[in-house]
Amino acid sequence: MPCACTAGRISLAEGTPAHRHGAVPTPHEPHYDDPVTLPVPDRRSTGEPGAPRPVRRRDRRGRGPRGPLMPPSMPAYRTRAQRFDDLVLEAVERIEQRWGRQLKGTEFAVEDVPPSNPAPWEHGGVPLGRCFPSDAGQPTRIVIYRRPIESRCEDPLDLADLVREVVVEQVAHTLGRSPEEIDPGFGEH
Repeated sequence: MPCACTAGRISLAEGTPAHRHGAVPTPHEPHYDDPVTLPVPDRRSTGEPGAPRPVRRRDRRGRGPRGPLMPPSMPAYRTRAQRFDDLVLEAVERIEQRWGRQLKGTEFAVEDVPPSNPAPWEHGGVPLGRCFPSDAGQPTRIVIYRRPIESRCEDPLDLADLVREVVVEQVAHTLGRSPEEIDPGFGEH
């Protein structure tokens, strides 16, 4: 089909089927042989700074826009790290119900792995958590290490129990009490 490009618009030229048949439909009646006029982005203006860029409706392989692989309502939507953070928050909230006043100002954090230099009191093995006493304006911090804990668990229930035990042990160390005082159900699992 011959076409002519003028001023950033494509229009079908004379001699297209609509003009060959000689039958031109009335303005209120659409017809499939109507000449088509489509907007075309002006390629000359895309090189100028500040010129609007055309919106891409498809990726480079022509597949179209992509959405999330998993809808937000599905459990797999959250990452493993986010689910681990939720377990730590649940354990901390449980402890804060009883010991909130004593833990006021204490920060809880999650890191993937512990630093390679062990603390002087740690002997062998990889720590699952650490407590850092307040120092020079810094509040007391309890850090839970995600990867070492996950590597020791076989299923999600085991993971939840181990996270709770590590949080209880670190809080007990911070407050100078036994883990059984902090959580009466400690060690029952």
